[in-house]
Amino acid sequence: MKQLPGTAIVLLLIIVGFNILFGIDGVALLDPDEPVYAETAKEMIRFNEYLSPRIYNEYWYDKPPIFYWLLVGSLKLFGGFSEFAARIPASLMAIGAVLMTTFSAARQFNARAGFWSGLVMGTTVMIMYMGKASVTDTTLLFFMTGALLCFMHEKYWLMYLLCGFAVMTKGPIGVVFPGAIVFLYLLITRNLGRLLRMHVIPGLVLVAAVGMPWYLFMYQNHGMDFIYEFIGFHNISRFAAPLHPKRVHWWFYLPVIILGLFPWTGLLLKSIKDAFTRSVGKESTKLLFLQVWWIFVFVFFSIAKTKQVSYMLVLLPALSMIIGWNIERMTCDNGKYQFGWVAGTVIMYLLMGAGWIVGGRQMPEVATGGMILGAVTLVLGALIVICLKKYSNVETAAWLHVVTGLVTMLVAFGVLMPQIQDRFSVKTIAKTYVSMDKDTSRTLYVDRFLRPGFMLYTDIPGIEADVNSEKSLDAVKQDTRPKYIVMREFMYNKMKEKMGGEDWELLENKSGICIYRSR
Repeated sequence: MKQLPGTAIVLLLIIVGFNILFGIDGVALLDPDEPVYAETAKEMIRFNEYLSPRIYNEYWYDKPPIFYWLLVGSLKLFGGFSEFAARIPASLMAIGAVLMTTFSAARQFNARAGFWSGLVMGTTVMIMYMGKASVTDTTLLFFMTGALLCFMHEKYWLMYLLCGFAVMTKGPIGVVFPGAIVFLYLLITRNLGRLLRMHVIPGLVLVAAVGMPWYLFMYQNHGMDFIYEFIGFHNISRFAAPLHPKRVHWWFYLPVIILGLFPWTGLLLKSIKDAFTRSVGKESTKLLFLQVWWIFVFVFFSIAKTKQVSYMLVLLPALSMIIGWNIERMTCDNGKYQFGWVAGTVIMYLLMGAGWIVGGRQMPEVATGGMILGAVTLVLGALIVICLKKYSNVETAAWLHVVTGLVTMLVAFGVLMPQIQDRFSVKTIAKTYVSMDKDTSRTLYVDRFLRPGFMLYTDIPGIEADVNSEKSLDAVKQDTRPKYIVMREFMYNKMKEKMGGEDWELLENKSGICIYRSR
């Protein structure tokens, strides 16, 4: 059966919707990425200008406008800024991407495989976290997933249209990635002749018709500044030079995938292997495309110098469909013992259970919650092993993975994150600065990575102090005016001599984010 029953769709929506939407308004926007997008949307509304993005009341050229437009619509719909209004567009795009993956897998394989593909994708740590984040990545995920799935279903015109929207979400990657994945797959399968049926030239014209007008507008209005910053820095330089030098390791994305795919990581290697060795006929060619998809994304970003956790999001649909296909296949194995699944579960649940317990001890506020979550994770892992080893009950074991994902999300965003949010958000210090009795004649400096959130919650841009730039630190030191400085305590202790801040007075400290005053 290729069509999902209505009850299965409703159940999937309830589980995935709850996993992604729960807690999106319970935690402040996290520095530095989330506030960037919300503040840009606020300034689009403030200046009544929706094509040229601004931040700190100045033009900037970080991303194309589609996600900003979604945020603008949400802020207007919900009556202004709130954490909920800032996050709901990204959350809905994440849910949409899960549903596309579900229906596609159902058509490519069968209804049960589609259902499990959606549950796998919708209960991973990666989608649970990124689906609650007000950033562009789930919008790119939606359009790029749609484009690649359209290729699988031979809906070429819709594929090109979605590529155009992807280009308007995050730049050239929106067409380069789908194009490269499709070409590699056709090359490997010796089916390049299919390109003749794909209307490639008129299709690329459609991509350009959707994506190019904004780029031309920006060039006409902002000239080479736009080209140098958007194309030069945010696309070419990020590939060739590290934005975060400490992350430049070839293995950086291995732990990202291991953690991001939890609670399903224990099934990953077995499913990848089985997709090569246990599939036949048309099924094997469809699975091969999914393998090319995730491998290309992984290799490309492993080579790229700039590393971001969120970059792995676009391989999630492919891996989820492979795992979903394998769960359905194993349910048909008539009780056969699944050693690879058992071994993977033992390893991953022990690692994650111990990780929650040990990690919680590093932050006193969440030590108890971390211990509880760690213990529950170990118990659920033991139950999965019992289901598989003693009863060979694949379906019950899979449902226990779903339960693990939901429990992880509930504890993480219902208990842990609200207690430690001030470690990762400038919101409380920003509100403190606004309300405190201060000398308004003093100059305000704000650390570069705290500045978007500070602006978002105060509408005060301040002057940027980049603790990673010798020039910026020297500028702070040379500025002899009385000043306030908002920055993290550990960065102050590390850089105070270079900033001339040895005698600064600490006024407020909230979980390591501080307000200092020069003498």
